[in-house]
Amino acid sequence: MPRAFAEIAFTPSVRAVQERQGSAASYARLLGPELDGGNRLSERESVFIAERDGFYQATVSETGWPYVQFRGGPAGFLKVLDETRIGYADYRGNRQYLSTGNLGSNDRIALILMDYPNRRRLKIWGRATLVDAGERPEIVSQLQDRDYDAVVERAIIITIEAFDWNCPQHIPQRYTRADLELFGLPGPV
Repeated sequence: MPRAFAEIAFTPSVRAVQERQGSAASYARLLGPELDGGNRLSERESVFIAERDGFYQATVSETGWPYVQFRGGPAGFLKVLDETRIGYADYRGNRQYLSTGNLGSNDRIALILMDYPNRRRLKIWGRATLVDAGERPEIVSQLQDRDYDAVVERAIIITIEAFDWNCPQHIPQRYTRADLELFGLPGPV
């Protein structure tokens, strides 16, 4: 668990609960000056991100309410641009524009990427930049999946502030139809 994560997640209120519950001492080292990292993707994170076909995304409204939605697409639609930036083409959906509106007033974003079969989870905190498809078509082209038949409205570029891998203890093991077919097993009926 790197320092960048601890600096964002371990607020005074969280530290107070850790003190009351007896876990503060074990996490105190994460806030020390000798520890660094957790805001630059390594090969491990890059490969994990490239294999995902979806993630949970959280934004916050002007009234302080969180909004969480699942974003899905072909495996690899969330792309690593460099060690501090990821992005995806944002396709037209139900046209409520809740995430887009939220990001227009508060650029903070959090993603949870799941690998249920292997019980792995990567959490990412960052700041999002919305890029209109008509204004910067070269960026959209870099993120767009040419085989995915959907209308791109914008690109979402996320500058990573921190990330953290979760322990697998409470992640249920689940398989998609494609996972089962890899094992030669029939999918759900």
